[in-house]
Amino acid sequence: MSEPKPIESWLTDMDGVLVHEGKPIPGAEDFLRTLRESGKPFLVLTNNSMYTPRDLHARLADMGLDVPIESIWTSALATAKFLTGQRPGGTAYVLGESGLTTALHEAGYILTEREPDYVVLGETRTYSFEAITKAIRLIVDGARFIATNPDNTGPSEEGVLPATGSVAALITEATGVEPYFVGKPNPLMMREALNTLSAHSETTAMIGDRMDTDVVAGMEAGLRTFLVLTGTTTREQVDRFPYRPTKVVESIADVVAMV
Repeated sequence: MSEPKPIESWLTDMDGVLVHEGKPIPGAEDFLRTLRESGKPFLVLTNNSMYTPRDLHARLADMGLDVPIESIWTSALATAKFLTGQRPGGTAYVLGESGLTTALHEAGYILTEREPDYVVLGETRTYSFEAITKAIRLIVDGARFIATNPDNTGPSEEGVLPATGSVAALITEATGVEPYFVGKPNPLMMREALNTLSAHSETTAMIGDRMDTDVVAGMEAGLRTFLVLTGTTTREQVDRFPYRPTKVVESIADVVAMV
């Protein structure tokens, strides 16, 4: 077998890799600084659709992490790009926060409750029964069902929270319609990230903390994958999966020397 080509571009998850419960993970600042100094293109990926890249840039800066706005790629941006490719200038009924509504607005979508082309479900801390009921009725009437990501729970300082996947399951039970999930582990999000960087899969690596989203998405997109043990998946759980990352490391600090 030929030697793998050098890694020229990097994709990394955010929660569990760079930050954890509102604090930077040791080594994250060094990793980001080394990337910037190397000049290698990179994107920080997140399945969370609540925030705009500008919001996330500010939140990371408050933690001492310098990530340019243009280097943040969210499931909301991926969803907006996907819908633009499917139905340019379409209409959508949205359950989500400003990260999702802003991305759709900027993509030329009209947000409406009247006969929308799509019902688009994203992350929010204020899911309302009224809004979910409206979404169910619109889907029953023919709207296509899209969700930004399949994550069933999300982190908070108080504990886990129900996330997009859980609410999507509720809507599916009521309508019999399953959504198309755009975010990880859909390799579509990875390919769109590669296109954004003008990068090639053979020379790109993905860093994540979850086998069932980050690693499988990177693998299916043809990337080298690094699993860090500072998030969801533990070392003992790795062998339970039918696929493996390229390398398992303790934390992002162990990746710095590879940049």
